[in-house]
Amino acid sequence: MSLITPELLRRLEQFQLLAARRTKSSAKGERRSKARGQSVEFADHRNYVPGDDFRYLDWNLYGRLDRLFLKLYEEERELPVTIFLDASESMTFGTPRKFDFARQVAAAVGYVALCGFDRVNVVTFPELNSTSNTGTTPDNASVSRELAARGAIRSVRGKRSTIQFLQHLNQLTAQGSANLNETLRRGALQARQVGVAVVLSDFLDPTGYEEGLGALVARGFQVNAIQILAPEEWSPASFGDLRLVDSESGVTQEVTFGRYRLVNYQQTVQNFIQRLREFSQKRGVHFFMCPSDASLEQLLLKHLREAEVWG
Repeated sequence: MSLITPELLRRLEQFQLLAARRTKSSAKGERRSKARGQSVEFADHRNYVPGDDFRYLDWNLYGRLDRLFLKLYEEERELPVTIFLDASESMTFGTPRKFDFARQVAAAVGYVALCGFDRVNVVTFPELNSTSNTGTTPDNASVSRELAARGAIRSVRGKRSTIQFLQHLNQLTAQGSANLNETLRRGALQARQVGVAVVLSDFLDPTGYEEGLGALVARGFQVNAIQILAPEEWSPASFGDLRLVDSESGVTQEVTFGRYRLVNYQQTVQNFIQRLREFSQKRGVHFFMCPSDASLEQLLLKHLREAEVWG
């Protein structure tokens, strides 16, 4: 399937990711940095010292003050964009699947970044396992295709890369059990330059999310957390004596779920979302909650724009 329609892609081309902090990336791009270089954007003057390039002397200022000053310009740098994509087994739940919606958002963010000549790195987690929780062993060809697709969306740059980027993103599958905190912590520590981080997950990890998001913030990332839940997780349609199976751990539990308990369940879900929202707000993290059947256009063209994720 096509992750994003051509019409939506054309509308996304007018956007650019907005960085509250100027990037410190060492690679040249189309985004202003505090570094002094040789772009067309004037920044400041400094006194001339022997050995400076005469081409950057301000002769007009010399004519007025009879002193030599050198023109300084703002170097243009690329913005590193890291997308943490939850590809665990739990993301396969729902109609439509949570993972499909997550890939669409990842495709949109990556497309906007690549059109702006920023560098995109998609961290897909968890790492591939030789055996799934269902006991089936994926064939070598499937594993090779998955590894190739994951590798192809690491450190991507340039608008010419957008078509292949979207194709490889479309080839990803979800499987296994993830550790969200560990993935985000490792990503924060391993990043050579900080920039924008987008976390796409249901955040339903027994180990929590606090340490991972906190590590990204402490490292200096501008973090956007997008929680994706299935409609069935909001309002279950099954009642009675149920045997529930954890899709990631395989643990089973028998419960009795009557209709009168639905209100309590929905309140529990709301409380979980509210705690994640408050945690994010206290740390300057942009938080968005999206059902997997939500309007993709409304999220991309309205909510992310109003939050100044891009503009």
